[in-house]
Amino acid sequence: MMRTRPLKVALLGCGVVGSEVARIMTTHADDLTARIGAPVELAGVAVRRPDRVRVGIDPALITTDATALVKRGDIDVVVEVIGGIEPARTLITTAFEHGASVVSANKALLAQDGAALHKAAEDHGEDLYYEAAVAGAIPLIRPLRESLAGDKVNRVLGIVNGTTNFILDKMDSSGAGYQEALDEATALGYAEADPTADVEGFDAAAKAAILAGIAFHTRVRLDDVYREGMTEVTAADFASARQMGCTIKLLAICERAADGESVTARVHPAMIPLSHPLASVREAYNAVFVESEAAGRLMFYGPGAGGAPTASAVLGDLVAVCRNKLNGSNGPGESAYTRLPVSPMGEVVTRYHISLDVADKPGVLAQVATVFAEHGVSIDTVRQSGKDGEASLVVVTHRASDASLTGTVEALRKLDTVRGVASIMRVEGE
Repeated sequence: MMRTRPLKVALLGCGVVGSEVARIMTTHADDLTARIGAPVELAGVAVRRPDRVRVGIDPALITTDATALVKRGDIDVVVEVIGGIEPARTLITTAFEHGASVVSANKALLAQDGAALHKAAEDHGEDLYYEAAVAGAIPLIRPLRESLAGDKVNRVLGIVNGTTNFILDKMDSSGAGYQEALDEATALGYAEADPTADVEGFDAAAKAAILAGIAFHTRVRLDDVYREGMTEVTAADFASARQMGCTIKLLAICERAADGESVTARVHPAMIPLSHPLASVREAYNAVFVESEAAGRLMFYGPGAGGAPTASAVLGDLVAVCRNKLNGSNGPGESAYTRLPVSPMGEVVTRYHISLDVADKPGVLAQVATVFAEHGVSIDTVRQSGKDGEASLVVVTHRASDASLTGTVEALRKLDTVRGVASIMRVEGE
């Protein structure tokens, strides 16, 4: 039987995503009612600038007092799309205290305080859903914590930031330099006026923390994630990648150790073979590659940002949470039973591509090879070119730990024949 009393929703934030959430709730009201089993009513919208015209939203719903809105007591679900740590954290916990479940797109807050928020939701018998926090419209969190709940995930490898993927794709396809590609991304609206969170990997690191925690049933905070940005990637790096049959992507990588006793989470640029599915992810799209024991390799692909795509994920969570409200039940909460430690970056094992500027004279290659051998790093291939007394030496290793590679590079810098280390890049996806 269809319930006639509507479920009331409070919307915190009415920017690019929030306005799309409100629009879809209005235009798809009948479909949402049919799918949920009860009408859904937008009961209030908290904003910072109330004078701004918001097409399709009743001005009577607009308020600047978000705290009063979540404390009303008749709100069933709070949708938080304001971002940042505060006041979002306080508003979410206040919503739980006053009988509302929460749908959030706040990756930074969840990566920093996800455990505390899950505990607050559990203590008050409410839901915390956040599909939109990681990959926009791409269904990813729900498959990881529900569809794969009976499986064992060993690795999550993905492109989770559209801005950086657009920039790197332009550098690869057109030969543009970093700044030129960033300028184009900014002009097209893919990059913020201050792109630091994207290009320095902070955005992807927050998403990696969330993914690792869900995939491995352990707590991973933002501080646990190793992070490198992609501002130092050059056209020369792409040329080297092409010679190896690779391209370069900014990757979020979450792995379970071979012995199963620890996990790692990291974000950095990496070369990946053109044969890998992630290599073909173009422009501002996202994709995440999941490797599990029973299901094998799965890939999730689609738009990772934007108002309508992100709102789609928010509305999917809203439907699920409203159904739970009607049934008097709760969806999955935090699963952190494994309590696995997060290993430091020095213990991560992968392949490396190292480009050295060296003197063009006999014996240089032998000296360099000796340094690699002394640090236990096995060389896979070497490519040397040069003239007029200067040369470039490119070394690709077999798998080695980050700590051993760091020691190798420090020793190489001390050689008289090594003029400098032009670039170091990891090779993933093999």
